[in-house]
Amino acid sequence: MTYLGEIISLGVAFSWTITALVSEVATRRLGVIVVNVWRMLLALVLSALLMWAFTGTVLPVCTDNRAWIWLLLSGVVGYFIGDRCLFNSYILIGSRYGQLLMTLAPIATAFAAWITIGQTLTWKSLIAMIVTLLGIAISVLGRGEGKRLSLQLPTRGVLFGIGAGVGQGVGLVLSKIGLDYYTRGVPANVLPSVVDYLPFSANMIRCISGLFCFALWLIIFGDDKRFRDSFRNHKGMALMFVAVIFGPFLGVGFSLMAVQYTAAGIASTLMSTTPILILIPSHYFFYQKITLKGVIGAVISVIGVSLFFLL
Repeated sequence: MTYLGEIISLGVAFSWTITALVSEVATRRLGVIVVNVWRMLLALVLSALLMWAFTGTVLPVCTDNRAWIWLLLSGVVGYFIGDRCLFNSYILIGSRYGQLLMTLAPIATAFAAWITIGQTLTWKSLIAMIVTLLGIAISVLGRGEGKRLSLQLPTRGVLFGIGAGVGQGVGLVLSKIGLDYYTRGVPANVLPSVVDYLPFSANMIRCISGLFCFALWLIIFGDDKRFRDSFRNHKGMALMFVAVIFGPFLGVGFSLMAVQYTAAGIASTLMSTTPILILIPSHYFFYQKITLKGVIGAVISVIGVSLFFLL
């Protein structure tokens, strides 16, 4: 099908927009750790059902030890650290600004790839970083007392947003390393029949480590009562389930699939449009004012992200 990769990429952007909006409400109702335990648990169950339906087994197919190690590590960094920061930012500064700060992910990806797999940092990448940071600065900075330039959002929320972008970027590089090992480990005669399911199988492994870390945190810090109480919060649970469907299950799985059907640069650019797509629904649902400065900042940030892949 013509433009299948581009269509999937835009679908992923809309999926992440929906996830961000409903996750903000669910997190305020249930709490960061409780929401993420449920997200990882349900995403793991749905992934297992998908694998069973298409491959006949509920376990990741044809994996080796190296793929498991890298993908488990990716789940710790991307899901546990990155998503914990992201959901805390939703509470403190809202999903709109949380998603804006997620445009830092390509910068973190570029540096992580430079350190781990030796990818070159070019002057084009540096230009893209500067443009992205400029867009974020336009959105979150403004004139304070004495007309000094100052942060217009809670500092702690911004720091969590930065942590989310870094976690996402580093986790993506670790996922790539793991998926490369995964693909090379599949026998040549089996690969054609399972290639479309490998991204979902790899994401299932990431969910395992994410669930383990969130559940361990839940037990150690005594949030287990809040987890039990979550069963009675029907609206919060319903929203959390929607977030699971459009986030770690469909969103992440299809994002890995998109790059199989179109150039990675085009896919990444289209998937990065969430900070723009979220402006109108965040105004409609959360009454967040849309300002010219905010729109310009979001657009510039997305342009900066696209430059990473299109220059």
